[in-house]
Amino acid sequence: MAMLVAATAALSLISAAFAQESQTRSAPGTKPTTKLDDARTVSPALEHYTQVRLLGEVWKRPDLSPRDRSIITVAALIARHQTAEMPYYFNLALDNGVKPGELSEVITHLAFYSGWGNAMSAVAVAKDIFGKHKIKPEQLPAAMPKLLPLDETTEAQRAATVEKQFGNVAPGVVQYTTDVLFRDLWLRPDLAPRDRSLVTVSALIASGQVAQIPYHLNRAMDNGVTQAQASEVITHLAFYVGWPNTFSTLPVAKEVFEKRPR
Repeated sequence: MAMLVAATAALSLISAAFAQESQTRSAPGTKPTTKLDDARTVSPALEHYTQVRLLGEVWKRPDLSPRDRSIITVAALIARHQTAEMPYYFNLALDNGVKPGELSEVITHLAFYSGWGNAMSAVAVAKDIFGKHKIKPEQLPAAMPKLLPLDETTEAQRAATVEKQFGNVAPGVVQYTTDVLFRDLWLRPDLAPRDRSLVTVSALIASGQVAQIPYHLNRAMDNGVTQAQASEVITHLAFYVGWPNTFSTLPVAKEVFEKRPR
């Protein structure tokens, strides 16, 4: 019931924002999110699908909270460099309970999974939003915090597998993967492992990187994402990254689900 109430509240926020003037939720110096009225003048069908299907159904589905939906939407936008939509959805994420420090960590995390350029473009948008909310740098995660505990056994197995496969191909990549990603980035404490997995899987789906999905989808489920939630991530992202990327993900997800212990 609480999740349904939260989802309904999130839908109200979305509908209201799309109906307002285009500058209402846009950060200074950024391109405003297209209003539903604008969509209606160009494509009445698109406006209808936005109102009825995306806002009226997808954001209200019960298997993901509004907060989770905000996290995966933000991740997809950053991965696809869709800066025009970022101001609205960054603000919505804050409204849906994503903390400023968590949003900061999402951007940092995606520098490694979607590229530095995409992350820096997101920084430019978030900077204005943080300024409007009077969020100071000292309120954000430290550059070098105390890291979460490392599962040494699991990490040793992962590192050994990657070393065996690719150590002679690109030893530098293998070393940075161990030292920077799995012994540093993934252990930063201001974004929970489950959220990092949601961000990573969403970015992979958004960029069509299906070869990387099996490992990270399994990791997401090890980090607490249920099969129903993983399925809903894919469903939600169909509307934000397109049906082809979604259908490319389905056979991979099906295999992961089938091989998971029951």
